Amino acid sequence: MRKATPERARIHNSRLVLKTIYERSQISRVAISRATQLTRPTVSEIVAGLMEQGLVEEIGYAPSSGGKRPMLLRVVDDSRYLIGVDLGRGDFRGAVINLRGEIKHRVELPLHKRRGDAALALAYDLIDALVESAGAPLLGMGIGAPGPVDVVRGVMHHAVNLDWRDIPMRERLQERYNLPVYMANDCQVAALAEHTFGHNGDEEKNLVVINVGYGIGSGIVLDGQLLYGKPLGAGEIGHVVVVQDGEQCSCGNFGCLETVASSRAIIRRAQAAARDNPHSRLNQYAASPDEITLAVICQAMQDGDESARQIVFEAGRYLGIAAANLVGVLGSCRILFAGSVTCFGQFLLDVIREEVGKRSLPLVARDTEISYAGLGPNIVLLGASALLLPSELGLL
Repeated sequence: MRKATPERARIHNSRLVLKTIYERSQISRVAISRATQLTRPTVSEIVAGLMEQGLVEEIGYAPSSGGKRPMLLRVVDDSRYLIGVDLGRGDFRGAVINLRGEIKHRVELPLHKRRGDAALALAYDLIDALVESAGAPLLGMGIGAPGPVDVVRGVMHHAVNLDWRDIPMRERLQERYNLPVYMANDCQVAALAEHTFGHNGDEEKNLVVINVGYGIGSGIVLDGQLLYGKPLGAGEIGHVVVVQDGEQCSCGNFGCLETVASSRAIIRRAQAAARDNPHSRLNQYAASPDEITLAVICQAMQDGDESARQIVFEAGRYLGIAAANLVGVLGSCRILFAGSVTCFGQFLLDVIREEVGKRSLPLVARDTEISYAGLGPNIVLLGASALLLPSELGLL
């Protein structure tokens, strides 16, 4: 507990007013006073300060209801820009994003198997380009990073595919760019993106986003707050063992979820099936089994290829096991799947739902929403940028 000094009270009240305007899209000073329980003079003084900073603007009078028409206010969405960076994909991606999650400028740099210091230099090149392109004051940058992240100290503990271990990323970026820097695991920020900018489902329920691509991870939002773990590790379901004595995982364990349900596991099984059965439709859409991709598997499945359907079915069954475990801990919630496996559409979701229904308390399973995330390939970029909103402006 800290003493509520006048300065802290002023900052708190200012953020409360800005948050109220942001959430209501447009609102009058009188309505802000009612919503926040602040006096009208206090609200007017705060609004004047926010307008002076360019964060808030007047947009005209509300429709008449018989008395004096109140002036409406709104947040100026382009008054501040956020940088969102996604380091968890095959290439490094970044974007300049406004306060409403609208992407204004995007940069993508191919990784080309760079690792260690070479990969770090590429990340600097990416952020250099984004900072240079920003046309409004920058609020800071958010980083969606692969692997476990200590969000308190801003340290990336272990990004296997980049050969990064215990990198003090926040300290290095703040020294280089003189901007606030926030970071979290890429799957965690995907959940924050859906919570902040998504518009589907019951927003009162706790939210889980399971990101399935080269690896598998999840982000969890409980009561509106992103769960990080203390200090790290929340949501690492890709390394929960689901197959006893299964294949060895990159983490060292055997039979992890990633070994049977990640995109690379699905592709590996499809390539083996194509080699075993030359007549499989999998061979019709690729020059050789080694060139089979998720898109090829999806096409073969849609054309009725039984081996492709069985491969996707098995992956969905294991994802359903993982989702059922989450339901058992969290109760009824929203579980959204993101990543490259969304190309398998309704078939994959049906398999997952069936497995959750078989492995969870029926009443809880029926009240659990299972669907795809709605933000598409930009989900990590948006979530990384959203890390800035509560800390820098008191939003969310």
